[in-house]
Amino acid sequence: MMNSHRTIESNSRTSPLNAEVVQYAKEVVDFSSHYGSENSMSYTMWNLAGVPNVFPSSGDFTQTAVFRTYGTWWDQCPSAFLPFKRTPHNFQSQDYVELTFEQQVYPTAVHVLETYHPGAVIRILACSANPYSPSPPAEVRWEILWSERPTKVNASQARQFKPCIKQINFPTNLIRLEINSSLLDYYTELDAVVLHGMKEKPVLSLKTSLIDMNDLEDDDYEEEDGCGMDNLNKKFSSTALKEGPNNGYFDKLPYELIQLILNHLTLPDLCRLAQTCKLLHQHCCDPLQYIHLNLQPYWAKLNDTSLEFLQARCTLVQWLNLSWTGNRGFISVAGFSRFLKVCGSELVRLELSCSHFLNETCLEVISEMCPDLQDLNLSSCDKLPPQAFNHIAKLCSLKRLVLYRTKVEQTALLSILNFCSELQHLSLGSCIMIEDYDVIASMIGAKCKKLRTLDLWRCKNITENGIAELASGCPLLEELDLGWCPTLQSSTGCFARLARQLPNLQKLFLTANRSVCDTDIEELACNCIRLRQLDILGTRMVSPASLRKLLESCKDLSLLDVSFCSQIDNRAVLELNAAFPKVFIKKSFTQ
Repeated sequence: MMNSHRTIESNSRTSPLNAEVVQYAKEVVDFSSHYGSENSMSYTMWNLAGVPNVFPSSGDFTQTAVFRTYGTWWDQCPSAFLPFKRTPHNFQSQDYVELTFEQQVYPTAVHVLETYHPGAVIRILACSANPYSPSPPAEVRWEILWSERPTKVNASQARQFKPCIKQINFPTNLIRLEINSSLLDYYTELDAVVLHGMKEKPVLSLKTSLIDMNDLEDDDYEEEDGCGMDNLNKKFSSTALKEGPNNGYFDKLPYELIQLILNHLTLPDLCRLAQTCKLLHQHCCDPLQYIHLNLQPYWAKLNDTSLEFLQARCTLVQWLNLSWTGNRGFISVAGFSRFLKVCGSELVRLELSCSHFLNETCLEVISEMCPDLQDLNLSSCDKLPPQAFNHIAKLCSLKRLVLYRTKVEQTALLSILNFCSELQHLSLGSCIMIEDYDVIASMIGAKCKKLRTLDLWRCKNITENGIAELASGCPLLEELDLGWCPTLQSSTGCFARLARQLPNLQKLFLTANRSVCDTDIEELACNCIRLRQLDILGTRMVSPASLRKLLESCKDLSLLDVSFCSQIDNRAVLELNAAFPKVFIKKSFTQ
């Protein structure tokens, strides 16, 4: 898709020998999610390429880059993922975007132009690989330039975010921003990224030395003492363990109690502890310690060698998270396949979001080696070829399938729905290769009777006919996202029918459907009293009176987005807020 979107020639300025180079991003090469459509520029990550479109103006503008979620609402809905154990406390990234620049430089500053609800950027990294080099690099390194835990920024106005970055010992033209939007009151909007740097390596300054010293704190997941994921093979393969000193009565503890204690350690901590004595080496290598294995926090280090040395310890793994890992050659198809052939038999959950090393062979191996798989997340695996998805139909035990921003085609999806009748959670948001969503909705209604959550975000051609078959066939639905589905019209009665047939609804997104009216809201108030989240952004037909009825009826309602609803003015929002203080009522206005 990148070839069809904007690639900006770098707007850079240079001066004589080793003067500072200042350049805007040339291209957006990878990202985890965005609010916009795959076939447009509005609210997409591609807006980060080139000079600012909006800055220094503040507000909601379609020319900016916006991620799919914000706040904690998405962790509180029925489709929310259960968290992995052993996730390092300092890994809190939820989204990312990677940008290339024309020239490789030694970074001296990275400026992020934020135009709406700033404060989401929590980490900035640089890569040693040059994406424009004709030959692949012998080694690819990622270095953290700056990181910070999520903090609340009270103002929503535009700002130029200028964190103090550390000096690195290689030039770069590939920068990655990692995002956490959990503390935001609304979607963050980013306009541009500016990279400052020197063509030649600058002399280490005292100020930089101090920054580097701070980076040695335990907060930094990139271990400076050599105990990170890049040394996983050394840590786990060490066999020359010496007899340690007298360990008191620790070895008298029951085996199960020691296992329980060690269960609180992160993976690098297990690597370290395994080197202390034979007893702890035995415990740290016990497959029971790896029932839940989250490797996403170590995406910058994990490679084939790491997987090889984890292999013997992961024979009982049930939950495996490889999201964001393996890109730029870190993990090969052969390495992934070898790992799953040994460790896939017990898997029930497999997270592979943004894992661009995947190809058809990988999905074939998953279908063969993971017969009991229940959860499969392929979110934003947009490089997977369409034919690869046919193999998913063999996973008949699937209960959750996430295909957001993939190239799954209609034929493959119909086959999946036909054979995977146990599905409870299905995400098809921004799947642009599907030709007729009414056919898909009809198959869902006929085959997926246990479905609880369905994401149809930005499906362009579903009509009232598809919605009718969906509602009649899936009465257990608790969550339905029909945001930015322009072919649905309230005048057909489709939204009122949804409300009457789906009494268990807790989350309903009708984002940007201008036809939603008072009748629809009143039907929700009468029939969907369990409703917790409702998004009717952009409607022209809803009045404050019907919203009051909804709030009075739905006692558990916690999120109500009425942004750009022309009949809901600021005074009405203030009155509703005063009457229902427990509800977050979001109201944005046009510029």
